Amino acid sequence: MPAAEPIAPEVRVSANPVSAVEIAAAIHRLEANIGQVVRGKPEVIRLATVCLLARGHMLVQDVPGVGKTTLAQALARSLGLGFQRIQFTSDLLPSDIVGVSIFNQQTQGFEFVPGPLFGHVVLADEINRATPKTQSALLEAMSERKVSVDRKRYALPQPFLVLATQNPLEYHGTFPLPESQLDRFLMSLSLGYPPRDDERGLLLEGGVEERLEHLPAVLDRIQLLDLQGAVDRVKVTEKLADYLIALAEATRQDAELLLGVSTRGLQGLYRASQALALCEGRAFVLPDDVQRLAPSVLGHRVILKRGGGDLGTARRAIERIVAATLVPV
Repeated sequence: MPAAEPIAPEVRVSANPVSAVEIAAAIHRLEANIGQVVRGKPEVIRLATVCLLARGHMLVQDVPGVGKTTLAQALARSLGLGFQRIQFTSDLLPSDIVGVSIFNQQTQGFEFVPGPLFGHVVLADEINRATPKTQSALLEAMSERKVSVDRKRYALPQPFLVLATQNPLEYHGTFPLPESQLDRFLMSLSLGYPPRDDERGLLLEGGVEERLEHLPAVLDRIQLLDLQGAVDRVKVTEKLADYLIALAEATRQDAELLLGVSTRGLQGLYRASQALALCEGRAFVLPDDVQRLAPSVLGHRVILKRGGGDLGTARRAIERIVAATLVPV
């Protein structure tokens, strides 16, 4: 891999704004293409699309073999983006994912050789198997889209999405993600097992590996950046902003929660709601958008007084808070 320069790459977006018809068609093509290999999971695909358009990162907590890696690869292939997979282990070092400076005898100087983190779609597989030191190497990258090495900062490719996975049932040899790391993920979700008919189809077809290998790109990088820019133009009323704040305050005052939603989490729900409205063909956010996304965006950001980091219980707590919070008229 060639040496990286410590300057921000130029990001060009098409000059003409994307029309509502073009947006709807583009999102439909993307989701239908991913659906060819991620079977029977339209809501998961929609949430992954929302996360991508909102410039967020996604944490998938589920058992092995349900399609986490397939989802990440399908996203990258459908957009024609570079894909990198990092298998996290206890002996993985920060330099193994960020990169390292190597002495070049020809130039008589050190050159930075970027690591696998320099990709558009990065699969951080079994992220909780790495030590806290290695996990923390992702913090700057996920938050600022840049990394610091030898007193220099290097910009990551744009767009940039981290899809991290972990097995919620396996605890031996794992290091739980700290709150600061969890807060960098826009969403957390579980894929679950496919419906019976889709699972039968997978068996009869021999899996999706062959189809995934030849999955075409239906959007390009510039089109994706256009869609991400369109998210910013989705309108959020003052009443709806107050509703978002009321939800966050309710989590901070709830008797079952030790730690409520942070300001970063509130901003994430705001932007994710804009992205969902765009996917639904609207130029404005509805309370329904907020309610639909709240468990996935807020569930991993709160800490229960009892039950620790149980994601399922945390999501149910968020659902209860959403149901009890007055919706603006």
